[in-house]
Amino acid sequence: MTQLQILVLLLLAIGMPIGLWLLRWLWLLAQSEQRLAAGASAIDDRGVEALPTQRSWLGWWLFQAGFRKNNAVTMFLLATTASTLLSVLVAYALYQSQVITLLETVLRAIPGNVGEVFLPLVWLSPFAAIFVLAALPAVIVRGRRRKRVTEIEQDLPLTLDLLATLAEAGLSFDAALDRVLETQRRQRPLAQDFRLFRLEILTGRGRVDALQRLNQHVNVPWFGIFVSALIHAEQVGAGLAATLRAQADDLRSRRRERALAMAMAVPVKLLFPLITCFLPGIMIASLGPIIFQIVQVLDQFTRSAFGG
Repeated sequence: MTQLQILVLLLLAIGMPIGLWLLRWLWLLAQSEQRLAAGASAIDDRGVEALPTQRSWLGWWLFQAGFRKNNAVTMFLLATTASTLLSVLVAYALYQSQVITLLETVLRAIPGNVGEVFLPLVWLSPFAAIFVLAALPAVIVRGRRRKRVTEIEQDLPLTLDLLATLAEAGLSFDAALDRVLETQRRQRPLAQDFRLFRLEILTGRGRVDALQRLNQHVNVPWFGIFVSALIHAEQVGAGLAATLRAQADDLRSRRRERALAMAMAVPVKLLFPLITCFLPGIMIASLGPIIFQIVQVLDQFTRSAFGG
């Protein structure tokens, strides 16, 4: 039995139990999600099919990332299973295509046995491919969540300014929110969550409870401070216009401080590209001619000394 066959058998021996355990875990998680969704209430908002009262951690994670269909958890589990099976096939194809053997030959051919240092990386590359491809759906969801948080942080200051201005003009919070949502695109995540909040108010849910659920749906620190201020104003009977204006000013100052902190961090972040990209070129351009002349002088001296 060759070394390649031993590695393939080892891969299958390790991958099969892990794959079976992963499939069983995904099936149990899907069953749990279906039981939670079966006994929960739902709200339909033109494409946002369900807003259940209870969700698993995976359901909330997908919901906060923008995947809000009833079958979001099932589709994510199917995508994870498919990517895991695909990763195992890719790892098996790597072994069968003799790529690992070719890389080993190339590394062993490097003089001084320097290439043997990188042989463990070559041997572990199929397992790395399995990990990367299996985690691809989670990476996509995480990217969608980060993009959604960025868009919410972009829209929140302007929305607060508009709400504060309309409240100072004499409109109530619901009327001001309706006017603001008329000017917002439906694809923006902050507008989607505010529309869900408005639908919950229309269905008879209490304002404090609806605000708490809105904060849970968005799950952004800046937005959480705004919602906490609204809940406090609702409970103590404070003026809405003054609360919104104070929150708008506070958010603007916090954005300014964050921008200054990011600007101060730019020189530190520039060190790595300067050192790795510009410094070698500058060294070659400045010291290259000098080194070439030194090599020529040494070559002439060697030939004259040894009569070459």
